[in-house]
Amino acid sequence: MRLDKFLSVTATATRSEASKAAKAGAVTVNGAVVKKCDLHIDPERDVICFRGEPVIYRRFTYIMLNKPDGYVSATDDPREKTVLELLPENMARLGLFPAGRLDKNTLGLLILTNDGETAHRLLSPKHHAEKRYAFRCDPPITDADRAKMEAGIDIGGYVTKPCHIDMSSPDCGEIILTEGKYHQIKRMLEAVGSKIVFLERIDFAGIPLDRTLERGQWRYLSDEEIGILTSRT
Repeated sequence: MRLDKFLSVTATATRSEASKAAKAGAVTVNGAVVKKCDLHIDPERDVICFRGEPVIYRRFTYIMLNKPDGYVSATDDPREKTVLELLPENMARLGLFPAGRLDKNTLGLLILTNDGETAHRLLSPKHHAEKRYAFRCDPPITDADRAKMEAGIDIGGYVTKPCHIDMSSPDCGEIILTEGKYHQIKRMLEAVGSKIVFLERIDFAGIPLDRTLERGQWRYLSDEEIGILTSRT
């Protein structure tokens, strides 16, 4: 891979920025200063530093975002703020997209990646990943309401798949789904005469939300977390 492309795909610098940095002596390959960025390097073996900092190569990028209220799960929207706007501008060139979606007013765990194959597998009907949500509703629901939702409930021409619900109180609980229909939890609760007043995804495909992340903050997934995502079959 050309050095300038390597620096671009790692969101380190644009090709023009890489060229300027190299001319200024700010780029090294295996400890040697490189003045031109047309050099071909091995991204898996060579050690590249940019302005004194090592550049980590990732074939694919996986990010955990603690989604705040008011952002849509899209790569682009002419009217709404998108979750990608919460990332640094230089990461736009990575081609990231949400693996699944959260509604505009739903909070919590959202995975962003550019690994299309893994994202497709996680969201396909055959391999749909479990998703856990914390919710609060008003008015409170009964045990009979919970049982109806767990068994599968008509949300307007579609009967949901069985799910699991743990209630900590009549108006608060957690729900685990293996599908993601439009406004599904909201519509399930409306089907038993209640409404969602708070909804947060707290686990996706076995990866829990990192509670050290404030709303709107993000971090790269750990190697262990990436392994959980990519090993699902």
